[in-house]
Amino acid sequence: MIEWRDEGALLKVRKHGENSAIIEVFTETHGKAAGVVRGGTSRKIAPMLQPGAQLDVTWKARLDSHLGSFTIEPVRSRAAQVMQDRLALAGLNAVTGLLSFVLPERETHPPLYARTIALLDLLGQTDIWPLAYLQWEVALLEEMGFALDLSACAVSGLNDDLFYVSPRTGRAVSRMAAGDWADRLLPLPHVLLGKGDADVEQIVIALKTTGHFLHNHLAKSLGDRTLPEARHRLIEVLNRIA
Repeated sequence: MIEWRDEGALLKVRKHGENSAIIEVFTETHGKAAGVVRGGTSRKIAPMLQPGAQLDVTWKARLDSHLGSFTIEPVRSRAAQVMQDRLALAGLNAVTGLLSFVLPERETHPPLYARTIALLDLLGQTDIWPLAYLQWEVALLEEMGFALDLSACAVSGLNDDLFYVSPRTGRAVSRMAAGDWADRLLPLPHVLLGKGDADVEQIVIALKTTGHFLHNHLAKSLGDRTLPEARHRLIEVLNRIA
């Protein structure tokens, strides 16, 4: 029998049989892991199994390759943060949906885990959450091997007047160096450089740029799959706020 214990954020729940549920959790030392929760649809356990909930989990299986089963203890619920906040709910669904989509099974990503928990703990703080989410998406791309390089112009090597991002390489391009290629490049709002006001309108523009790399680079590397609809719904909510 193989057994381990960890703490993690609940990403996904689906019914399994009459009374059980299969859950996915993102943990610090075991990465994304799935398992069966016996009685997961019961009145006692089902309220604990809300996406975003922080759980203490114990996983057991006869073989490491088996699906295995979880026993769970609640650590922290985030339901109160999202129940009456449209942005928080959309943000939670985008974060959990993207992580479930991109993370390989049982591959550890401690820095991304720490960033994710910090981001989830900010849910409901509308004034700072959109920027924190943008920074999390940038970190997600980097962790998955598709980091943006916005330190200097890919053409001139200078770091002045950076205005665009190459959709192919993810490198910054200055306004002057872009020339006739400008209409083929992605926008580089100052918020992606950590400069200027981080208003929601600029964050939405920046998310269109990160979204290009999520969709055209990361998702395609996973078999040309489609990004979770939850991310699109988050952009819609942010657009309404802007």
